[in-house]
Formats: sequence, C-alpha cells, structure tokens
Amino acid sequence: SLPKQKAQRYEAVKWVMVFAIGVCTGLVGLFVDFFVRLFTQLKFQVVQSSVEECTEKGCLALSLLELLGFNLTFVFLASLLVLIQPVAAGSGIPEIKCYLNGVKVPGVVRLRTVVCKAMGVLFSVAGGLFVGKEGPMIHSGAVVGAGLPQFQSISLRKIQFNFPYFRSDRDKRDFVSAGAAAGVAAAFGAPIGGTLFSLEEGSSFWNQGLTWKVLFCSMAATFTLNFFRSGIQFGSWGSFQLPGLLNFGEFKCSESDKKCHLWTAVDLGFFILMGIVGGLLGATFNCLNKRLAKYRMRNVHPKPKLVRVLESLLVSLTTTVVVFVASMVLGECRQMSSTGHSGNDTLNLQGMSEDVNSSIKTFFCPNETYNDMATLFFNPQESAILQLFHQDGTFSPVTLSLFFLLYFSLSCWTYGISVPSGLFVPSLLCGAAFGRLVANLLKSYIGLDHIYSGTFALIGAAAFLGGVVRMTISLTVILIESTNEITYGLPIMITLMVAKWTGDFFNKGIYDIHVNLRGVPLLEWETEVEMDKLRASDIMEPNLTYVYPHTRIQSLVSILRTTVHHAFPVVTENRGNEREFMKGNQLISNNIKFKKSSILTRAGEQRKRSQSMKSYPSSELRNMCDEHIATEEPPEKEDLLQQMLERRYTPYPNLYPDQSPSEEWTMEERFRPLTFHGLILRSQLVTLLVRGVCYSESQSSASQPRLSHAEMSEDYPRYPDIHDLDLTLLNPRMIVDVTPYMNPSPFAVSPNTHVSQVFNLFRTMGLRHLPVVNAVGEIVGIITRHNLTHEFLQARLRQHYQSI
Repeated sequence: SLPKQKAQRYEAVKWVMVFAIGVCTGLVGLFVDFFVRLFTQLKFQVVQSSVEECTEKGCLALSLLELLGFNLTFVFLASLLVLIQPVAAGSGIPEIKCYLNGVKVPGVVRLRTVVCKAMGVLFSVAGGLFVGKEGPMIHSGAVVGAGLPQFQSISLRKIQFNFPYFRSDRDKRDFVSAGAAAGVAAAFGAPIGGTLFSLEEGSSFWNQGLTWKVLFCSMAATFTLNFFRSGIQFGSWGSFQLPGLLNFGEFKCSESDKKCHLWTAVDLGFFILMGIVGGLLGATFNCLNKRLAKYRMRNVHPKPKLVRVLESLLVSLTTTVVVFVASMVLGECRQMSSTGHSGNDTLNLQGMSEDVNSSIKTFFCPNETYNDMATLFFNPQESAILQLFHQDGTFSPVTLSLFFLLYFSLSCWTYGISVPSGLFVPSLLCGAAFGRLVANLLKSYIGLDHIYSGTFALIGAAAFLGGVVRMTISLTVILIESTNEITYGLPIMITLMVAKWTGDFFNKGIYDIHVNLRGVPLLEWETEVEMDKLRASDIMEPNLTYVYPHTRIQSLVSILRTTVHHAFPVVTENRGNEREFMKGNQLISNNIKFKKSSILTRAGEQRKRSQSMKSYPSSELRNMCDEHIATEEPPEKEDLLQQMLERRYTPYPNLYPDQSPSEEWTMEERFRPLTFHGLILRSQLVTLLVRGVCYSESQSSASQPRLSHAEMSEDYPRYPDIHDLDLTLLNPRMIVDVTPYMNPSPFAVSPNTHVSQVFNLFRTMGLRHLPVVNAVGEIVGIITRHNLTHEFLQARLRQHYQSI
C-alpha cells in the first residue's frame, strides 16, 4: 500500500544498500588477503632461512620445530574463534545454502559470526592447513548482506538507528543472495560467476528484479577489492590489475614453440576422460569425508569442546610433518630450464610471471636445480596452483603422484574440523596436480608434443572441483572469468558436465552431504516422477491448531505456549453446512473422508488444550460448542463472516477453565467444519499481546487499538518469545481481533492437487505454509516444509503402496 513516491524511494535505497554490501564484502576480502599474505610471508621467510642454514649444519629438526610453532599457534587461534561462534566452522556454504532455501540456521548471519569467520580463516590458511579462504568469503558476504540493511546487531544492542526499511524475511533473503554473490565475485574476480552461483547454488526462490541488483553488488565487490589490492601491492592506485583473491594468470604458448596450441579438437577426448576420472575422484573424496563427518558427530562433537581444538591441532601437526618430510625426502632435484638465477631460491625463467618465478624452491638441492616437491608444498596454495598452470620447468610424474595422494588425503581429513575452511582452493590444487600428471604422461609415453601442460592442469582442476562440489553453470563461468580466456569455455563446460554426471552416479555433492548430515529439511529443485502418485491430502497435516477471528487472550496464550507452530489458520465454524455435511452431501463437502479421518487428531487437539488449562490456570481454552449459545440461526441471506466481524452474535463459545469436552457431545457438536479465512503468524500474535491490542466483551471490536505495519515489524527479526513475556497485566478475558493483521489471501491448494504441483508452488513462491482447502472453503489440513522433504514423501509413498 506504499504510495508511488515512497515506493520509488524504497527502490532507490535498495540499490544503495546492494552497492554498500558489495563494497563492504570487498573490504572483508581485502582484510583477509592482507593478513594471510603478511603471516604467510613472515612464516616462510623465517623457515626458509632456517632450512638453508640447517641443510649445511644438520639441524633440520630445529627448522621443523619452528614451522610447527608457527602452524600450531595459528591453528590454535582459529580453533578458539570457532569455540566462540561454532557456526563459523567450515566453509559456510552449506549454512548459507540452507538459509537461502528457507531454513533459518541459528546464528548463521550474526555479526559475531563474520568476525570469527574472517579472523579464523586467515589463521587457518596462514597455519598451513590445506584449506582455502574463498569459501568463507561467500559466508562473510552473506552475513554482510543480512546485517548491513538492518542497521542493528545483537552484538551491538546499544547502537540503534531508526531505519524503517527492509523489515521482512523476503528483503533479508534478497540481500543475503546479493552478499553471497559478492563473496564469490571477490574471491575469484568473477562478478557474473558470482551472480550465477547465487542463482544456481544459493537461492531457492529467485526474484527476476533481483538479478540486476545482485550483478551490481558483485561488480562493486570485485572492483573494490581490485582497487585496493592494486594500490597496496603495486602502488598504482586506480589501475585494476588484481581482479580477485585467486588469479589463474594468463594462459599463452611460448612464441618460440610453433607446435604449441592451448587445446585442439583431439584433446577433447582426453578432457572427457579426465572429467570421468575427476567425477570418480570427487565421489571418493565425498564418500571418505562423509564417513569422517559421521565419525566426528559420534565421537568428537559430544565430548568437551577442548577435544575439537585438540583434533585441529593434531591435523595441523600431521600436515606440517608430512609437508616437511615429503619435501626433504620425496622431492626430486630438477634441472632449471634456463640459465641465470637470482638468489638461492629464485630463478628468472623466460616468459614467466614474477610470482611463478619467485616461488621456485631450491631446498635440499645443489645449485642450478630446484626441489619440485618443495616448490609445491613450501608456497601459498595460490602460488602452487600458478606453478602447475604456468611453470615451464618439469615436475616429475612420481612427485605429482605423491603430491596428489598426500594432498587428497590431508585435505579430505581437514575439511570438517573446527576451523573456518574453504574447499575450492585445495580442490583446484589437487586437480591441477592430477591434470599436470596426465599432461606429463601424454608427453612422455604417447609422444603428443603439441600438448600445453597448463591447459591440462586447468582441466584437471575443473574436473576434480566439479566432482566434489557438483556445480555446473556458475563454476564454468567462474573458471572462464578467472582465466580471462573465453576459448576455454567449451572444454571446461564439457569436463564439468561429465564430472558431475559421473559423481552423481555414486553420491551427492559435498555441500549437500553436509546439509543432509545435519538433518536440515532442504528442498530439492523438483520431486521424483513417482511422487505424483500422491495428492496433497496424502501428505498434509490434518491435526490443525487454529485461532478464531476474535479470540480471548487466555486462549491465544495457551495456544502459543503449547505449540511451536510458526503460523495458525484463522477459521470460523461452518454452522450453516453442518447438517448437509453429516448427511455426506459430496457437493457441500467433497472431502468427507478427510473429516472422518481427522476426528481422532482433532480429539487429540481438544485433549491437549484441556490439559493445558490445568497446567496454565489463567488460560481458558476455546471449543467449538457450548450449551449456552443461542440456538437461533442467523438469516440465510446474510454473510456469516461479515456478521461475525461486526460482532452481531458470537459464532463460537467459551469454555470455563474447569470445564472439559463432554462425552455426551455428538459428532456434530465436536467437529463442525472449519471455514478458512486466512493465516496469522506467531510473531504477529505475540506482538499483539505485547502491545495490549484487545477489547473487552462489553465493547465492539472497533474500539480495539490499531497498529501500523511499521509498529508490527518494529521488533524484526527478533520477536519476543511467548515464554519470556509477563502477561499478568493483561486481563485474560479480553478479546483480540486478529482480522486486520492476518493474511486473508494466502496461497492454498485443493486436497486433490498432485504433489509435484504442490512442491513447485511451495518452492517457487518461497512459502512456509500451504493450507489445503476443499471446494467449499473448509480447511482440511496444512502443508509445511517438513511435509515436502524427501524422507517424508518416501514414507508416504510406501504407505500409499501398502494401502493399494
């Protein structure tokens, strides 16, 4: 009901907010990147000089202890931050996926979460764990998107701004989608890929007008990060040289090599095979990680929190020792491919970027050679990826095989421990080693000289990552944007599709697995075909807890305290149709069987209410029948609801606190048909009680105070809990008129609607409740998210087959 001018202002403020979210997400990425780079450089400088000295003096154990000291300290700090906010553990992508699907995970978008996440991930990455900082960027962006437009936080209660916009779940969900996209864009320098990620992996319910805003937000994040990183690292403010936290560099053949091509049609066959292998490796990774996660849930999580810290330290200790020993014992000294070198550990290779140049390590090797294993292990993961993509020097097949096995095992063990950790970079590095190994084998044993090793490393990285996370469109675009090479579009897309199909044959993607392990009722994109054997009446919940349009305070309090439902149908008793209903007239009530089958559940609801009267003396429960009610019928021509709203007569009775349903009541008295008029939310009912919106029996409902929309949503998103309210000041006999606040036109379905139609309506419209209403407007059940989960539908399908 906003006037046009206010609606335009609302839209303008929304554009300003998505820009602010993008800028803030870019700044969070800048903070993480700056300190990861700082701590990593500090650690490697100290350890590198120590290794070089101790190689001659024979004190390598001291170098190992120094490395352990750095890594264990950093990982310990990361674990402590997760103890402060447990939801900050992991990548955060499963949690954000749940949130955007419609499931509220406690604490997932709090300010404390983003602080612990951003600080924790820089310590876990600097601590040498095989984790990436890109996944947590998505979570951080989503938290910024959720919190910034609210201008308030639980952690900063004293800071209050009178900002009346965006006080609804729908607006908040849209901003979280924009923030998640901005996180991807900042991580990979891929604004279009970020938008597609939010569309493909994140949001269940996509508003078409949101697409342009999300892309704008992603662009703002990318260019904010690019602007500051270029200025800080190169001193050239205003030049955009570093688009994202992870840059793949430029793929191009050496001008001297005329046979070289980035890829040819012949290579597509190898890419498809690599996609199959990548899907198998990804499925294996997911299977092992799922078993590890189940073991942790049984044996680690129930124990004191200190055990989780000890597990993180054990993983860090093992990783550090493996990295050090593998570099010292398993690495091969390879001949440098060109002459002339500067310093003991760097070499100027022609046509190589400075980053790749400076990251060649000569640990434990004589002059003019470098240690290929140390070059991969003793570098930040981004540098190791660049080495595999662009290094002209060779890596021995044995080294690549061992590196892949060690990295695969340790990264699988690491994902799931109590530190903030991403999975993108470890998967890319693992896959790049696999792709480089394939290129080496094809060159050495098959004699395919035209192969460009960097292309195979990139395709290997895509295959393995696709096999683990099972993303298609968004991952294709992210990789193309990261390489700045559109010619790679076809091979990357084919590889990812094959990897996804192969992996899906065995299990789900890693994020879906972790969502399922937590028991979150995540809705898939569509139901299985066989589910159409079911109807809405087969899956609905017939045991309804409802309120009347005019209800006493004591009844509302009792209902709210004895149930956990988020919304309640507003109903009146269909007295005019009773007699026809009891005769079984199909025209009047075409769902008589549902009414008969719901008698027991309705009786259970009656018993629950009567019991709660005794446990809560001030609550007086309402029933549908009372001997004191006037017996005369209203004139047939007058509208029943209109009469009820005008309070000309009482269409429902009261029970005294000590009275329970009588055994002598007939079925007509017990189970009158319930005419459906709308839905009222729990939060709305609590707000009405808190603000004392009611009227007495001696007054008309017109005397009840009226609340504006702004007043109703003032406490959003943290409405008071009914159990925490002091209601002694309220007269339990007062009546609340809920009709001005209920939703009078919610989506509803017929009992005969196919489950696939129910599912599509529920999913695409972003619903939480779907009333099932018969042909004459009587409510016979309600469908919630729980009724559409895969497990629930499978159970109902089994019952359906048994009943046939």
